[in-house]
Amino acid sequence: MQSLMLTEAGPRVLEFNCRLGDPETQPILMRMDTDLLDVLMAAVEGRLDKTRIRWKDEAAVCVVMAAAGYPGDYMKGTEIKGLKEAALLKDTMVFHAGTALRDGMVVTSGGRVLGVTALGGTIRDAIARAYEAVSMISWEGAHYRKDIGRRRSVPGLTRPDLNERP
Repeated sequence: MQSLMLTEAGPRVLEFNCRLGDPETQPILMRMDTDLLDVLMAAVEGRLDKTRIRWKDEAAVCVVMAAAGYPGDYMKGTEIKGLKEAALLKDTMVFHAGTALRDGMVVTSGGRVLGVTALGGTIRDAIARAYEAVSMISWEGAHYRKDIGRRRSVPGLTRPDLNERP
């Protein structure tokens, strides 16, 4: 995975990584139509070159919900509400990053708490669905960016067919 920053001088690469827990990975996992376990087993068994990975045509967006104080000292142990409601939304997945289970409740335990990820027929649809799920989830001090996916597309970096409805 790679993270990009769009600047006036053009796109700039911020990092390359391959950690499955990163928010950059979560939209890719949502778009993968092949079972990830099958892909991992093919890699372990040396037959990845013979494995066909299928992808969904939808766009995907991830909104990170963070704890108060993140990226500095952040609050821990705060109960998270609305996870069950958000889980009921179609084509939406809430990835847990900085959470823990305490006395039967899901609570914050890290800075980046949740990666709320959604699919949509267009990028705008995916954004709307992700923020709909975000609006259902709450805890004291929760915060998130409100501009994810809202910048104009950059030629060559996005698929124009996913920016607008046909």
